[in-house]
Amino acid sequence: MAPRMGHVLLIDGEGGLVKLASAAAGAAHCQLTWAAGFEAALAWVAKKQFDLILMDASSLAEDDLARFLDRDLTRQGQVVVAGNAGANHGKGGNAEHVISPLSLEALLGLMNRALLRTPSREIPFDGQLGGMVGRTLRMQALFESIRRVAPLEVGVLVHGESGTGKEMVAQALHKLSGRSGDFVAVNCGAISPDLLGSQLFGHERGSFTGATQLHAGYFEQARGGTLFLDEITEMPLALQVYLLRAIETHSVTRVGGTREIPIDVRVIAASNRDLQHAVAMGALRQDLYFRLLEFPLTVPPLRERREDIPLLAQHFLDQLNDRYGTQKCLTAHAMDALIKRAWPGNVRELLHAVRRQYITSGEACEIEIQDEPGRPPHRRASDTHESSQHDVIGSAPPSAALDGTIQFSVGTTFEEMEREALLKTLAHFHNNKREAARVLGISLKTVYNKLLRYRSQGLIGEDVMGASEDSGRAA
Repeated sequence: MAPRMGHVLLIDGEGGLVKLASAAAGAAHCQLTWAAGFEAALAWVAKKQFDLILMDASSLAEDDLARFLDRDLTRQGQVVVAGNAGANHGKGGNAEHVISPLSLEALLGLMNRALLRTPSREIPFDGQLGGMVGRTLRMQALFESIRRVAPLEVGVLVHGESGTGKEMVAQALHKLSGRSGDFVAVNCGAISPDLLGSQLFGHERGSFTGATQLHAGYFEQARGGTLFLDEITEMPLALQVYLLRAIETHSVTRVGGTREIPIDVRVIAASNRDLQHAVAMGALRQDLYFRLLEFPLTVPPLRERREDIPLLAQHFLDQLNDRYGTQKCLTAHAMDALIKRAWPGNVRELLHAVRRQYITSGEACEIEIQDEPGRPPHRRASDTHESSQHDVIGSAPPSAALDGTIQFSVGTTFEEMEREALLKTLAHFHNNKREAARVLGISLKTVYNKLLRYRSQGLIGEDVMGASEDSGRAA
């Protein structure tokens, strides 16, 4: 049975909103009904139930508008009046007043929100794929691309900012591929470069100090399934050669071994960096780049699909309500506040924001979104340098580690700030790595892993990497 669409009534005396509202309705899976006057509108509401009634106050007589709003519209869905601020439109009943002119983004938000906030209507929701939520044209195009490429034996390279859901794309590809093996996810930036080869390809017993038993690597663990390599540009160049060979020969050789082990693994890679720039800068081998680039997918940042924010927020809240047996809802003001935020952390940041507000709402059924203490100011996307979610050290500002402060100029990358914070903190504590790790809020192992990477890049000498008073205790 075909899913029923939502229904929107537009009351617009001049028809100036019809074209834009029609485009928004199409994207929101709604059927738009246009009434040019109140007599026609009254006839429609008498015989049909709408999820949203939208009125353009600037094109209608004020007396007619007030008389219509004073009617009993409780059986209808949300009622929205678009007009000038401060205008008197009567009692308004359950009407919400918004400032015009309305953009396509605003119309989509109103329609999506109206559908979600109409509990008496069972509105089918087909804007999901593998846990991802989105009704925008960009997300629908992404979903369609995933469906098409999932069953094919081709490599996929997923690009998107941190927090956009690249791993969820990979999981959806795996689920729709029909592969019987496991989905194995690896963040190449979260494993020490010295250990990554052993973790990927496995090692034989006795192949190096500490290798007390045979270890099957991620390739073998994903046999018959999918191996997801997140932040592929963080993989050392020397290791990229072996990765390319494994992909092309469908076999791996464990560290310390001589036997080639056949594997049937689909490799999906992802990065939040400009991959062509990474190739130009020598962070990614060109031959590996073209091998992975059989089918590229791009996940849009949340700021470029704001009309999906109400859907996502309600989706996350529904999950919390189901889990804890509650019936909390987001107010109209809360939804508007969410739509207007910058969301540099994308969908992941929105998820955490909804969870925090759910917790802090206490026993209240309605959730308001308040400005959060310590929340950083919004920045334009052009001012933000993307980095791996594992790249930023700790949660404390760099100055928290020192008696003084560390200053960064505009344009400094997250990686450069991270390195500066770590090295300055080590210098402050006379190279005591354990103390530096404690102050920065990270593990001692992370400190050593970072220093190993800096040394391999020629950024530090043995004097920093060498022994200190906590040497030998980094188990």
